Amino acid sequence: MVIRGKSPAGCSLTANLQPGALTLAVDEQTVLAYDRAGRLWSAFMGGVTYRRGYNGRIMAKHRAGGQRARRWLGEDEAAALLARISKLARQVSGSSGQWDAPPAALAQLQEALSRAAAFDPQMAAQDAQRFNAIYLPSPTRHGAPVGILPPDQYMALVLQMTVGCSFNTCTFCTFHRDRPFHIKTPAEFQAHSAAVLEYMGPALPMRKSVFLADANALVAPQKQLVELLNVAQSVCSPALPCYDYYAFLDGFSGAKKSPQEYAALGKRGLKRIYIGLESGYDPLLRFLNKPGTAADAIATVRAIQAGGLHVGLIVLLGAGGARFAKEHIWYTIEVVNQMKLGANDLLYFSELVEQPEQPYGALAAQNDINPLSSQQMLEQRRAIQTELRFDGPPPKISTYDIREFVY
Repeated sequence: MVIRGKSPAGCSLTANLQPGALTLAVDEQTVLAYDRAGRLWSAFMGGVTYRRGYNGRIMAKHRAGGQRARRWLGEDEAAALLARISKLARQVSGSSGQWDAPPAALAQLQEALSRAAAFDPQMAAQDAQRFNAIYLPSPTRHGAPVGILPPDQYMALVLQMTVGCSFNTCTFCTFHRDRPFHIKTPAEFQAHSAAVLEYMGPALPMRKSVFLADANALVAPQKQLVELLNVAQSVCSPALPCYDYYAFLDGFSGAKKSPQEYAALGKRGLKRIYIGLESGYDPLLRFLNKPGTAADAIATVRAIQAGGLHVGLIVLLGAGGARFAKEHIWYTIEVVNQMKLGANDLLYFSELVEQPEQPYGALAAQNDINPLSSQQMLEQRRAIQTELRFDGPPPKISTYDIREFVY
């Protein structure tokens, strides 16, 4: 529902009121977006896009020299931005007589605007504490409450079926580095899921699917998985009757499940499983300290497909630098071609992003491995993608940039 109005200063206003979200265009250079619980979700101001995560962190993104630049705001800078936005929202909320809308629509808009105007730095901090307590009760050095999601699941409702990663050894990943792995009991998962739904409240329609976190959540034994999916359905179905379920799984563990077991999960709403292949070259996988082999990943994908579910496959560009580049390309081509991905599957290319806390950088330096530039990684993607062959309509092929993730 689009509603137009005038600010007290006479400037044009446009509000887009949707189930779960409010977007407010104050002028051509200022657009604010909130969920219907009143939490700031994004803001475009002065050519910069700000994205706030539920954990309270804010990322600023803009174009510089033809390149995309991004950075996380410090606490003081984030608080100042929230205060500025809250003041603007209060000004807009006070222009109740300037909106061109029937009474019923105006009442909805004013309720949404009032919630947005109240979202000042203090309320934002309290909201972040509440979110963090639901997803990450114990503080960690590196881990965010929601570590990472596939790009097509950024708007998912995240339910934490497991905590951490079952093997947690990959040298290029720190998302769950100091978070002990734990499979929640049905009672724990039911309480967590109910708390998530209560937290989202009127913002729930903004979420488009359900993602079963954390990393490698489907590693749980089949009996437990069935019980936990039953819990998710019992909690979510009244509020989310048409939502599908998605999750991560590693190829080594996934190869141990049968097509019949995957089909049983599919009957309980699971639609797509995401697998970090990273590379088709086993020596490179060993260097990355990633359990399993390319053959395991192939077996997992085939079992998932035979069970009637879809696949999201992730290839890591730049892994192993220049030393492994040639083998990484050709073995990955061979492996992906054996997987017979189709129109309902996804293939992601993700650039290796080196960070100081990763073991990868030190290991690469010790082995005199030179990193690839962004341009070289792009060329690596093209070399792989050009040689891929599909029997029918191809999967959707896209970029997976972990630096863009905000939840």
